Order: sequence, then structure tokens, then C-alpha cells
Amino acid sequence: MNATELLANSLSADAHTRQDATQKLESAAHDNYPQYMLMLSSVLVNEATPLHIRNAAGLALKNALTARESARQTEFANRWTALDNDTKAKIKQDALVTLGSTSVKAGAYASQVVAAIAAVELPQGQWPDLIEILLGFVNNAANTNLRISTLQTIGFICEAIKPEILSLRSNEILTAVIHGARKDEPSTDVQLAAVHALYNSLEFVRENFEREGERNYIMQVVCEATQSQAVEVQVGAFECLVRIMSLYYDKMALYMEQALFGLTVVGMKHPDERVALQAVEFWSTVCEEEVELAIEAQEAQEYGDVPEAESRFFAKIALPEIVPVLLQLLTQQEEDAEEDEWNVSMAAATCLALLAGAVQDAIVPAVIPFIEANIKAENWHQREAAVMTFGSILEGPDPAVLTPLVNQALPLLIDMMTDSNPHVKDSTAWTLGRICELLIGTIKPDVHLHPLISALVAGLSDNSRIVANCCWALMNLADQYGIQYEEEGDSSQSNPLSPYYEGVIQALLRVTESTSNESNFRTAAYEAITSYLQQATPESIAVVQSTAVTILQRMEHLLGIQNQIVGVDDRNNWNELQSNLCGVVITLIRKLNEGIQPLADRIMTILLQLIQSAGKTSTILEDAFLVVGALASALESNFAPYIQAFFPFLYPALKAHEDTQLCTVAVGIIGDVSRALGEQSAQYAGPFMTVLLENLQSEILNRNVKISILSCFGDIALAIGPAFEPYFETTMGVLRQAGAVEPNPLDYDLVDYVGQLREGILEAYTGILTGLKKTDKVNLLIPHAQDMLHLVQRCLSDEERSDSLMRLSYGVIGDLADCFPNGAIKTLLLSNWVASELRSRLRMPDETKRTMRWAREMVKIATQ
Repeated sequence: MNATELLANSLSADAHTRQDATQKLESAAHDNYPQYMLMLSSVLVNEATPLHIRNAAGLALKNALTARESARQTEFANRWTALDNDTKAKIKQDALVTLGSTSVKAGAYASQVVAAIAAVELPQGQWPDLIEILLGFVNNAANTNLRISTLQTIGFICEAIKPEILSLRSNEILTAVIHGARKDEPSTDVQLAAVHALYNSLEFVRENFEREGERNYIMQVVCEATQSQAVEVQVGAFECLVRIMSLYYDKMALYMEQALFGLTVVGMKHPDERVALQAVEFWSTVCEEEVELAIEAQEAQEYGDVPEAESRFFAKIALPEIVPVLLQLLTQQEEDAEEDEWNVSMAAATCLALLAGAVQDAIVPAVIPFIEANIKAENWHQREAAVMTFGSILEGPDPAVLTPLVNQALPLLIDMMTDSNPHVKDSTAWTLGRICELLIGTIKPDVHLHPLISALVAGLSDNSRIVANCCWALMNLADQYGIQYEEEGDSSQSNPLSPYYEGVIQALLRVTESTSNESNFRTAAYEAITSYLQQATPESIAVVQSTAVTILQRMEHLLGIQNQIVGVDDRNNWNELQSNLCGVVITLIRKLNEGIQPLADRIMTILLQLIQSAGKTSTILEDAFLVVGALASALESNFAPYIQAFFPFLYPALKAHEDTQLCTVAVGIIGDVSRALGEQSAQYAGPFMTVLLENLQSEILNRNVKISILSCFGDIALAIGPAFEPYFETTMGVLRQAGAVEPNPLDYDLVDYVGQLREGILEAYTGILTGLKKTDKVNLLIPHAQDMLHLVQRCLSDEERSDSLMRLSYGVIGDLADCFPNGAIKTLLLSNWVASELRSRLRMPDETKRTMRWAREMVKIATQ
């Protein structure tokens, strides 16, 4: 079968034909990669081949060169680099020729292929004449298609590679792109491609943006493009403005004053929703930037510093112009809009919420007249817009400013839960949820609570979106009262929700009996139940206990009917329900703690059945394992009777190296069980350590799971203390080796990973030190003290260190000193860097500061 046929079959409507063709293509790629790539490029370049097949060839070429995971990307890049020069030259030539195809779409596929090859070759100093060739194509006035495809290619290349690789050509690239984006460009399609390429290259041309003259010209071209006759070009130009604002906020003052205020306000009123959406997005971006700058200014002030960048308060200045437009857009709701469909009224509500965060109190007088004028309007569009406005401005202004307004509005909003229009009810439920989340203090228990809960519980019988929002509001009510109760710290203090606990949980349980989960309302109900259980005060414990029995009955019922499941949808629904129920059981266990003991046999019986019925890679397996971990933590030594029945399921999960999530959870359970059983877990330490050390050797296992394993060594050592001796030397060798890893500072992913790796190592050291401290095996540590301190020194000297890494580092210094108060490692602890690192720093969370002071005290004792 030839390439064209194979590619055609890979697009077939018949599943068998499609699968067969896909397998043959994969085999061809594996067995003879050069031939496979040449075959695809010959199909791509052939003008006689049907377009959809050329598309498939272009896509297959691109997919053979790019991958999301970095390890796979490296593999693909090496495979391409290893090709002989003639083969590479032929494929590149075919792709470049296709850029000028009579079909614009074929050119678009080719642009992705050229960019994918460029992303591999340019960083290695290969294909040096590519940019020259592309710039020549852009200037080829005779072939419009070629210019369009080439501009797309340039945009993709700018997006895919680091700016420094092409820094010497950035001026020429920018000139070519800007030339195509000018208002004088005769072809709208070329102008559109150039605007899109400019969007992709905005970060790439950072140096050009620093130069005022060039920046002025770029801004002029983009602003003129917002006035193009072609709506697509206008949309693309506004997209550029959004990105420019997010990348170069500090350079925008002059342009805001001269053009952008006016352009964007007019843009928000544009009859074409696509333009209006981008213009609204522009102001959302301004607000996001200014909220961020306000936070930075606040932090700088706390530490007596000057902030790196200052807010220009564009949102506050533009408030009188943009608020009326946003409020008008809010009334343009669509009667039958899909839930996840992004439209102007939703965008306006989002922008209004961000605006409230940026301008704070100033938003209130700007919107109150609109709310008052429309909240009782005949037209539902106006009523809903008024409620949505009120809900959107609740975060940002000072609660003291909002409190009288909320007090006044609450009775009206509660009444609006019976509005005749479902959209109004939906937004009202959401707004009540926001009040519960952000301004719990405005809800007077003796005045508002009964009508509020009654209205929200009544809403649980409404349509799925309203149910989901009522669940969310009820959940916020429980969470916020719970936080308030905790802060007051008086256990005799009654939670205002206690009288409603049983009724609310019963109503939520009725919602969860539904067979569907439209708008995620059933999941929302389970989340709300979880919050009520979590926040239950002693007077509501009876409700928690009866809920536990109900939930376990449901799990048993589901296990009983699983043989009746037919079809993927039923199986997914069953899995989702079991997953929700597992989440509730974890909360119940944590709430009742050792009080879960009477139900422990029943829970473990259910869990073992659930684990047996779950597929090897099912998420149900992870959920069930998490429940086991919670149960072990609650029961502590009373968990021992269940271990023999559970372990046969634990070890296969530990060996499921390709299932990262499951393996991580399984490693976590070893930690839970070790902590729960304490010294009793010594009998299991051998098998645990064997499987964990084997996992560290695995080539397949995700590197983040390996961090969990290192941390788990600390849990085992802490639990069994001196009995850890047989595994001590091996473990210390592994930790030393892992600690030696140094990241390439330019590889941000690796820098991040090494930071997490070091945290895992320090957690292991903490467990080992604490386990051996004040035992007759403590001297095992002396030969390793220098290595431990060496790692701590590197962690603390890293400018990118996290607070948790600092806290762990100080903890290890303190633990080591505490292990040898008699001065056995005095010389090491007297190193200059130790004294220097244990001095107070200004920018440090209290908890880290406390750990550091404790470490300093321990070092003082150990070096006297």
C-alpha cells in the first residue's frame, strides 16, 4: 500500500481501517524512519494529492519532530539530527516549496513542519540560511500564498525557540512582520498572517520594544490594524494589544493616553462580538497587572523596599469610561447560551470583578446607581445584570464599605431565589455564594441565616446550574463559619449552623441520589457534604456519625450492582460516584479520628472489594488507597489487623511504574502505615525498603515519584528508630548521590525539579536524624554529618530557594546539633557559613524564623 492510501485510510470513518493504517504508519516510522519522513514530505509537496491527505502528511511530519514531554522531545530531536544530510535537505526543500502552494491550507501545514525542523536545528547552529530564505519569501510580492505561509512560519519559529538564538536577526524578522502588518498592505490575508506572526513574536522582540523609536512604530502599526476594514485583522490587532499590555505594561503610559483608552472603549462597543471580547480582555489584563503590582508594592512596603515596578493606575483613570460600557455589555446575555460558551456578558462580568480588585472602593459608587435602577426591572436581562454586577464587585473594596450594602441587599437577594427567570436565579445563587465566601460577617445569624439556608435548600430542587451554585453557597457557608469558629478558639462557642446541620446534609444527600451529573451538580453536592462534615463542631457529631453509615451503605450498594454495569458511560458514572464517596469517607475518618474504630472493619471490607473490582490503572484504585492511608493514620496501632489483607494489593501498585499517580499514592501509604504503627512497623521495613530501592532504579518511573520515595525513607526511619540500622548505609548513599545533582540554571524545569528533590532529601534526613536521636545508634550519623551539612549549605546559598527548603535546612542543622549536644561534630557546626546562615533575615515567614532560632539554640549548646 502506498503512502497516499495509508494516510487516506488513517482518516477513514471505519475504525478498523483507521486503526490498521495508523499501526502501519507507526511501524514505518519505527522500522525505517528516513524512508517514512521522505514518504510524508513527498505527499505534502505533491500538488496533485487531495488536500486532506496532504494535511495528514504535514501533521504526521510535525508530530514526528515535536512532543510535549521534554524527554520525548529530546528523543525526536536526536532522531532527526541523526538523519543523513541528503534526506534532511530533501524534506526541508519539500516543506519550503509547499509554503508557496496554490492551496493556502497546504502552505499552513508546511509552515508547521518548517517551524518544527527549525526548533530542532537552529539551537544547534544548523540551517543557517533559513531566516535569509524566509525573509526572501516574505518580500516576494508576486506570490501572496507564499507570503502568508512564510509569515505563519516566522511566527511559529519565534514562539518555539529562545529569543537569544536568533537575536542577531530579530531586527530583520521584526521588519518583515511589521511590513506585512501595515495598513498599506494590499492583501488582507497577508496583513492577518503578519498580525498573528507579530503576536507570536512579541516576547521575541523584547530588545526592540526597549527602544522608543521602534516601539512607537510597532504600536502605531498595531493601533492602525485595530481600525482595519477586515474584522479578523481587528481581532488579531486587539489580541496583540492584550499581549503587549501583559508583557510591557511599564512602557504603556504614553500610548494609553494617546490612543489605547479611546481605541479599546470603542472596541468594547463593536457590533462583532469577537472584537468586543478582545477589547474587554485588554482591560481585564490591565486590571490583573495592577492587582499584581499592588500586591508587590504592599510586600515591598512591609520589608522597607522600593517595588521593582509601579502601577500607573490606568484602571482607576479609565473607570468613568469603561464601567458604563461593561454594565451595558452585562445586559447582552443570551437566553440559551451554553454553560461554557464565552460571550460578552460573561467577559464583562469577569472584567468587572478584576476591576473591583484593581480600583477597590472606587468601584462601589460607579456601579451602585446601575444596581439600584435595574434590580427590580421588568426585563430579566436588566435584573440579572444588576445581580451579576453586585456579585462581581464583592472582592476588592474594603468589607466595611460593602457591609451596609450587603445588609440592605441580602433580604432582596434571598427573595430573588424565587424569581421567574432561571438565569436570574442562577446569578442570585452565585452572588449569595460569593457573600458567604467573602463577607460571612454581614450575615446576621438571627436575621438572615434561616431565610438564606431555606432559599438555598429550596434551590437544590431547581435546574442543574442553580443546584451547583446553591451547593457552592452552602459549602462556603460551612467553610467560613468553620474558619470563624476555629479563630475564636472557644470550643464552647456554638456554630450558628449547628441547628441546620442535619437538614442541610439530608438535602445534599438527596441531591447526590441523582443518576446524572450535569453542570457537575452532584459533585458539588458531595463537596458541600464534605465541608459540613469537616467543619462539624462537637454538637453535630451525631450527624457526622449517621452520615458515615449512609455513605458506607451507598458504597456497599454500588459494589452490589457493579455486575449490572453496561457500557462506558455507566462505568464512568459508577467510578465517579465511588470516587466522590471515597472523598467523603476520608473526611469522615479525619473528623472522627479514633472514633472511626467501630466502623473500621466495615470500611476495610468495602475498600478491599473496591480495590479488587477496580482495573489496574483505574483512578478508583488511587481513591481507595487514599482512604486506607487516612484510616491507618486515624487508627494508628489498631490498623495492624488489616495489614496482611491489604499488602497483596499494595505491592502491585508500587510496581506499576508507568502509573505515576497510583505509584505516588502507594509510596505515601508506606509512610502512613509506618507512622501509624511506629516501632511495630519494623517487621515490614525490610520488604518496604526493598521495593522502594528497586523503584529508584527504574528507568520508567516518573522522577517526581522518586522524590516521594526519598521522603518516605524518612518516615520509615522515624517510625522504627534504631531498627533502621540495616538500611542506614544504603539509604545515606542514595541520598548523598541524589544531593549531588546540580541543575542547569537555564533549564527552569530542572531547576524546579532539583529544588523539590532537595526538599525530599532533607525530609529524609529529618526523619533519620529524629529516629536515631537519643538512641544508642546515634553515632552512625557522625561519618555522614559533613555530607548533610554540605547539602544544607548549597540549599541555603541558592537564591531561588523556597521557604519550605529553608525551613527544612534549618531543621536539619538543628536536628544534627541536637543529636550531638556533647560536641562530637562541634568543628563542623563552627564553620563560618553556619553562623552566617543562622542570623535573622528580614524576609522570612514566622514559622521559618522559629525553626532558625531553634537551630541556633541547638548549635549553641552543641558547640559550647
